[in-house]
Amino acid sequence: MKNYKELTKKFTIWSVGILLVISIAVAPASSNADAKSGEKLYGELSQIANGKGDVKLFETLNTESRKLDWEKSTEMEFAGNLRVLKVVTDKAPNYGRTLYLLRKLTGEVFILSVPKDPAMLDKDADSFYGGLNDMLESKMIFNVGVIQSVVDGQSYDIARFNTSPRPVLLDKIFKIFIILMLFFVMVGMGLTLTLKEFALVFKNPRGIFIGEILQFGVMPLMAFGFGYLLGFYEHYPFIFVGMILITAIPGGVTSNLMTYYAKGDLALSISLTSFSTVLSLIFTPLLLALYCTNLPDVTIPVKVVVQTILILVIIPLVVGMSIRNKWATFAKKATPFFSALGIFALLVLIVAGVLSNLNSFADTARYGVKFYSTVFSLTFLGMLVGMLFPKLAGINNYQTRAISLETGLRNASLAMTIALLIQDATGDFYSSMFFTSGIFGLVMYLAGLISIFLYKRLLPLPVKEEE
Repeated sequence: MKNYKELTKKFTIWSVGILLVISIAVAPASSNADAKSGEKLYGELSQIANGKGDVKLFETLNTESRKLDWEKSTEMEFAGNLRVLKVVTDKAPNYGRTLYLLRKLTGEVFILSVPKDPAMLDKDADSFYGGLNDMLESKMIFNVGVIQSVVDGQSYDIARFNTSPRPVLLDKIFKIFIILMLFFVMVGMGLTLTLKEFALVFKNPRGIFIGEILQFGVMPLMAFGFGYLLGFYEHYPFIFVGMILITAIPGGVTSNLMTYYAKGDLALSISLTSFSTVLSLIFTPLLLALYCTNLPDVTIPVKVVVQTILILVIIPLVVGMSIRNKWATFAKKATPFFSALGIFALLVLIVAGVLSNLNSFADTARYGVKFYSTVFSLTFLGMLVGMLFPKLAGINNYQTRAISLETGLRNASLAMTIALLIQDATGDFYSSMFFTSGIFGLVMYLAGLISIFLYKRLLPLPVKEEE
């Protein structure tokens, strides 16, 4: 009971935090025509890179940018990201049809003028552009000269480096941190697993079967319905992709922890988490491709998603299970540490993600009340549906509590990591997939707390078990 009160106190603090975040989010938005035009330009160039336009424009932009009189340029310094677009219709890499872009954090886009000799981009090249392709994954500080030029009848802001870009150290550390944390969290999950957790699939097939249908069937379908009916599919496709991504991700340590405090079937919860984690190697990329293939301006890099899940989820899970099999005593002692690490990693990831995307909260057209209420509804209604279906199938309340929480609570750390790693390949200009997954990771705690209180009335247990 003491632990339950402590949990309630922590969740109350989280609830207040969420309300503060939402209050920031509904602050008046400032118009930013440059950012909007930058997004439009990025979308048009992405379409060309995917073979839906005149691919010669890339060659023309590269050639014309080198002819400009840079003595007349305007010096600018800003934080932003390097983006690269490559024509996918080329059978072999074509340097001339590779376009580099600079994107300010506020959304403006600049065409980057690069040297004619590709060797100048090599890591050890004596050039401001040396190691250019290694800059793609991190935020950088750019000092550039900028010239507005007309190419093929359209005006472009073209930039050239005045100095070598400098990395934003905290951003690089953040990315390394989340990848390492996710890897070790999955090792920790493996430490709690033996083959008996997977054997429960055969001992209790009904609960596992219904749980997986809810996780990989009903939840993504619900996200598709919300996204389509509320206009995200048409107007904000990357928010839509983020909704599909977070609902096509397996459960994590959060669902196991909350099942414990909800007096649900913890063994079933762990089995559902482990089984869905393995199945995610197939279902996560499959569901993303299924629901997002027809979206304009969106390309789903299925191969990258599969590789990410394999390297950061399946392999560490197997490593953890192998350690458990060989050194069971060590694994049992280490499990509490890794369980705490999982919660800590998720909270740090969410907080750091929110802080690095504070400008997104001001964009109330994109992330307004409709967005936040939709994300909350996804996780909360998921838990309600997770109550209804098992009860209709005759499953007892003890197991239904576990299935309900497994349905609504997801491994937000994994979703945010995948979103971060594929945002360039998909053309996610505003990191909307990452932001959507992060907000889901926040509000699922509040939804989970509400559900735990509802279980006492809707899914009562015998008095001794409830106490």
